[in-house]
Amino acid sequence: MMKTAIFIPDPIFEEAEKLAQQRGISRSQLYTEALQKLLDEEVTAQLNRVYEGLAAQSDPVLARMQTLSIEPEVWEEAPRRKPAGVSRAKR
Repeated sequence: MMKTAIFIPDPIFEEAEKLAQQRGISRSQLYTEALQKLLDEEVTAQLNRVYEGLAAQSDPVLARMQTLSIEPEVWEEAPRRKPAGVSRAKR
């Protein structure tokens, strides 16, 4: 685990404190989850840009056949796990 100091505007810090309390998690865990979500979104956006270009190059009939051959799936949100080494105590 990396310990760091950051500067956050007071109104954002206060809202984050309220949210962490409402969720029953530490400030560190809240910030970790928020950053992980942002990083995941960035990776997804990059992959979408890559595959967007590839989709434009594919044969439309073949692409439609491939889409129709895939069974529909129901995705459920994975249960949240506490990052290793993070306690529930406020830091």
